[in-house]
Amino acid sequence: MTLSPEHLHSHNHGREAALMSARRLVLALILTLAFVGVEAAAGVVANSLALLTDAAHNLTDVLTLGLSWYAIRLALRPSSSSHTYGYHRAGILIALFNSTTLVVIALGIFWEAYQRLIHPLAVEANILIAVAAIAFVVNGGTALLVRRGSETNLNMRGAYVHLAADAVSTLAAIITGVVIKLTGWQVLDPVVSIFIGALILWNGWGIIRQSVDILLERTPRGLDMSALVKDMMAVEGVRGVHDLHVWSVAENMTALSAHLLTEDVSISKGAEVQRAVNAVLHHYYQIAHATLQLECEGCQPDVLYCDLSVPHVHDTETEIRVG
Repeated sequence: MTLSPEHLHSHNHGREAALMSARRLVLALILTLAFVGVEAAAGVVANSLALLTDAAHNLTDVLTLGLSWYAIRLALRPSSSSHTYGYHRAGILIALFNSTTLVVIALGIFWEAYQRLIHPLAVEANILIAVAAIAFVVNGGTALLVRRGSETNLNMRGAYVHLAADAVSTLAAIITGVVIKLTGWQVLDPVVSIFIGALILWNGWGIIRQSVDILLERTPRGLDMSALVKDMMAVEGVRGVHDLHVWSVAENMTALSAHLLTEDVSISKGAEVQRAVNAVLHHYYQIAHATLQLECEGCQPDVLYCDLSVPHVHDTETEIRVG
């Protein structure tokens, strides 16, 4: 197949964007790793759970950023006979792993905060404020580095949520330090940590749900299947739709396969129908990868969503295949 100049431009632009994302991830990783040791030492000296939990979270961010970088590099590999869809699902697997670590971290924070509530320790407010302020600058800066592209890439979003949660937790630690310094309320440190843990848990669970949906090939959320079928049926020459499947290869890459019922037309006429349906799918639903099988009346039962566990016998003599 010969690629059009527009397709080549889009492919090259996507590759350049991915490489830029990879470079930003590396820079964020270096900055985060450089700060982890400093924050952990300060947390021990200050007896601050807020700083220690943030340092632990930062340490997992190093792993998160490294894996996210690797997933981007892996997704750039071309499709092959063993991976006909390429390696786009690698980013989904990494997002699932990273979001799972967020949940584990949140549970660990809850446990440690519970221990601190039972056996409170004095917190050095001055150290807490100073180190948390530096951490906020580092975490906020690294979060901004990887924010671009996180809207449409689940892998990048997982990394961004890790870093953004760190920025929020360090901001909370600053406020905690100031309040402790002014009031002496030592219990505020574990209480704020519980709040941070809940925030991390909420964001982690959202990414886990999206990752599992994609891996289970669930119909993309927000896609109105009734409207999609109606628009396909509105194309001139389409008399019916069945064996319809819509799934996500990755978050921003939706695929579709369907059987279209047409009149007993020539192959060239069938190709026109196929092009018209593809145009509708691409324009209204951003589905750029569609596999459409054209059939004349009487070839298949009119079952919109077929059961893959039941074998289907195709009449190859009356079936018209295009593409």
